[in-house]
Amino acid sequence: MILNYITWDVKPQIIDFGSFEIRWYSVLFAAGFVLGYVILSRIFKKEGLSIEILDKFTIYVVVGTIVGARLGHCLFYEPEYYLQNPLEMILPVKFDPFRITGFQGLASHGGAIGIMLALYFFARKYKKHYLWVLDRMAIVTALGGAFIRLGNLMNSEIYGEQTSLPWGFKFMRERFYGVPAEEIVPKHPTQLYEAISYLIVFFLLRYLYYKNDGKVKHGLLIGTFMITVFTARFFIEFIKENQVAFESGMILNMGQWLSIPFVLSGLFILYYSSRQKTDMA
Repeated sequence: MILNYITWDVKPQIIDFGSFEIRWYSVLFAAGFVLGYVILSRIFKKEGLSIEILDKFTIYVVVGTIVGARLGHCLFYEPEYYLQNPLEMILPVKFDPFRITGFQGLASHGGAIGIMLALYFFARKYKKHYLWVLDRMAIVTALGGAFIRLGNLMNSEIYGEQTSLPWGFKFMRERFYGVPAEEIVPKHPTQLYEAISYLIVFFLLRYLYYKNDGKVKHGLLIGTFMITVFTARFFIEFIKENQVAFESGMILNMGQWLSIPFVLSGLFILYYSSRQKTDMA
């Protein structure tokens, strides 16, 4: 049998009681944090740092990720709506009509900005070099990004354009958006493309860290992360369907425009890193 496409009709909810549900996305999002914590605990132990410092570090990361990702989505992709309904940016509800929705809409670029800002304050408070902090965070952020994209796959969202490739996915839940089942066509599973890319970056950063026995130059890991992750994101966006209507008239979509500053910043950080002698916490 020759594979022409993959039919994808997975229900987003693991548990669904109508007024209460648990989604695959939420579980995978949380799993990324848990695995990241385990990996960082080994890194912190290797470098002689206490678990108490890691716990505080984790709180900064969690808050920065969620706040940054949420505000990033609201301000980058739907500013007109959310500036008129500002409470919906910070509360997991819709008011017209009132219903509990959870935070529907998170942007990875906003999450990245949120993490970087949160860790800036962490570095100042605990007197760590800012790039030292970001370097360690970069390793697990790449892994967390892969889990989040798998969550997007389970939600049947953020997929690509039509394709005739044998690994194209027919996202059957499009029928809930008004597309007749017989008109649903195979699309690029761009969630998987990104997840695989981020997983490769995770193993690359982990290799660089342990190859140097943890003594990496300041900025090597975060610079590599920013260049590889956002370059991958930039090119995958070419085959991804636009997330919001205003992107249809743009030469590059919002995800691509937001990726460019990260890539350029990564190049600058790598240049800075190349001029350093050794890593100092």
